[in-house]
Amino acid sequence: MSKSMPFDPYKVRDDFPILSRSNRGKPLVYLDNAATSQKPISVINAVSDYYLENNSNVHRGIYELAENAENQYRSSRKEVADWFGTSPDEIIFTRGATEGLNLIAHSFAEPMLKKGDQIILTEMEHHANIVPWQMIAKSTGAEIVVVPVLQDGSLDRERLSMLLNHPRSSLLSICHISNVLGTRNPVKEIVAEAHKNGIKVVIDGAQSVPHLRVNLKDIDCDFFVFSGHKLFAPMGIGVVYAKGELLNDMIPYQGGGDMIDQVSFAGTSYTAGVQRFEAGTPNVCGAIGLGEAIRYLKSIDFPQVDSHEKMLLENTREQLCDIRGLVEHGTVEDKAGVFCFTIEGIHPHDLATLLDAEGIATRTGHHCCQPLMDRLGHTATARASFSIYNTIEDVERFCGSLKRAANILG
Repeated sequence: MSKSMPFDPYKVRDDFPILSRSNRGKPLVYLDNAATSQKPISVINAVSDYYLENNSNVHRGIYELAENAENQYRSSRKEVADWFGTSPDEIIFTRGATEGLNLIAHSFAEPMLKKGDQIILTEMEHHANIVPWQMIAKSTGAEIVVVPVLQDGSLDRERLSMLLNHPRSSLLSICHISNVLGTRNPVKEIVAEAHKNGIKVVIDGAQSVPHLRVNLKDIDCDFFVFSGHKLFAPMGIGVVYAKGELLNDMIPYQGGGDMIDQVSFAGTSYTAGVQRFEAGTPNVCGAIGLGEAIRYLKSIDFPQVDSHEKMLLENTREQLCDIRGLVEHGTVEDKAGVFCFTIEGIHPHDLATLLDAEGIATRTGHHCCQPLMDRLGHTATARASFSIYNTIEDVERFCGSLKRAANILG
């Protein structure tokens, strides 16, 4: 798609074969993109071609298949590094953002933290950015402190600033974009304030990378994680970015093959660099698929996509404003294309069931954000989340079906 032409979601849809299938016998409207994105045919073909033509392990063989696999694996790491404005020597392949956060918590934070240190989190974090820090706090004696979410879904910046200036604060781990509220946190500003006080910053970018062009050197965070499956890549592959000067001092997260220098029963020494954190056989096809997804993204004009997704969100709001008892959760002006809501007296699961019958895929539940649900005063919410291939017709079908469901259930 030419960047000189207006953004065309209909042309993009042609790249995603699953969107032509039906759901419950109706044309599929896929609005669960915050959970996982669909995959373009180029990514599907890249994974298939690897298994058809070059299936081999990496870091081991000296035959042609192994060399081809190694070259593709290495090329994908470079694609990721170039896309995010950093070096391949700072890119660790993982199973996803969850493993990435656990890796950082155990390899970096646990040796660094001591009793009484503060780990700063926010009320809008995914469980993957809460539970690992609870484990580390328990093992080190560190304390977790939490930044509240305000009524509109933004962070309490006054409270955050207070914590960033607390003498015992050592680490901040924060989402770039909330998977429930769609809130875009101003991470560059937050990182700068944290660094003035010697605080290391971890960013959960799982929700931001499908919507924003992220430059890690510009943000200047110490760590950044994301999952490939939300970025049009296969499941089971993700990335940890770690600043080189920090990575070199981190201890390995797992032990096994390929992360070693020398092994004996007297002791083991580890290889240098990112390979020290990639024990065992890696997800080679996943990494190749991720590299291909990055290449696909190069054809996408992100500012145009952002405008398109905001248009879809605003249109959704306009069409649903007359539903009695509907409350949108997360109303900050500049947010991602996520519409999270409840309707008074109607359980979100019932709404999702009726929408599913109309071919519309949405998400309901606590979205792995139970502390945020407590803040919102609900055990569950409903969520429609948009991506590059969603259209105004998708919005119209969703809104029409939701209105009918609300009338039936209300």
